[in-house]
Amino acid sequence: MRISGKGRVTIPMDILEKSGLLPLTEVDFIVEPDGVRIVKARHPKGPSRGDIIVNRLKRARGHTTMTTDELMALTRSEV
Repeated sequence: MRISGKGRVTIPMDILEKSGLLPLTEVDFIVEPDGVRIVKARHPKGPSRGDIIVNRLKRARGHTTMTTDELMALTRSEV
C-alpha cells in the first residue's frame, strides 16, 4: 500500500467491513512509537450517519398542492 501525493490511503473493503468502519464514520488517529492506529472516534464531531440520512429524506420530501385524487388521475390517464 502506498500513500498518495495528497497523503491519502485506500483502506481495503474487507478491512473496513471487519473493523466496522463504514462510509462517513468518524475516526481518530493515534500516534504510537511504531506507527499510527486508526480507531472509531469516541466523540464524533458531526452528525451521525443516521442523522445525515434522516435529514436527506426530510429535504427530499415532495411539496405539492395536488390532492391524492388528482395525482392518481395523472398516473391513470391514457396517452
